[in-house]
Amino acid sequence: MSQPAVADTRRLNSKPQDLTDAYGPPSNFLEIDVFDPQTLGVGRTRYTVYKVRMRTNLPIFKLKDSCVTRRYSDFEWLKTELERDSKIVVPPLPGKALKRQLPFRGDEGIFEDSFIEERRVGLEQFINRIAGHPLAQNERCLHMFLQEETIDRNYIPGKVRH
Repeated sequence: MSQPAVADTRRLNSKPQDLTDAYGPPSNFLEIDVFDPQTLGVGRTRYTVYKVRMRTNLPIFKLKDSCVTRRYSDFEWLKTELERDSKIVVPPLPGKALKRQLPFRGDEGIFEDSFIEERRVGLEQFINRIAGHPLAQNERCLHMFLQEETIDRNYIPGKVRH
């Protein structure tokens, strides 16, 4: 009769952790914040911009700390580019809020503080889900979105070489 299988419960030998290891930067990190929404323009040319700050130590990104200004339409552009050129499932953006854009509303519509904050949170979740995907991190459009001051909409799609 054979012996019953017994799980090996011995601990792996680990090296003691010093303060630098415990409180130093994590081995790999990617942090993206969408913040400081500002409404610009007047009347029909009014729009909201958001700052998008990225901090990372991932070698695929040439800049380790960057901050750019983006509109909702820039997030739509990124989503469209990724859906067309990459093999990842792209999460949805927060909605367009078409009813909030109707004329003769009693409130500020899409320029109301509560709506802008709700959209900001949704955009931050969207960009973090995208940028956290290993395949998306290789896409040139993501790098341009996060690190270039202006988006070249005539760029040649492709992978980033590192």
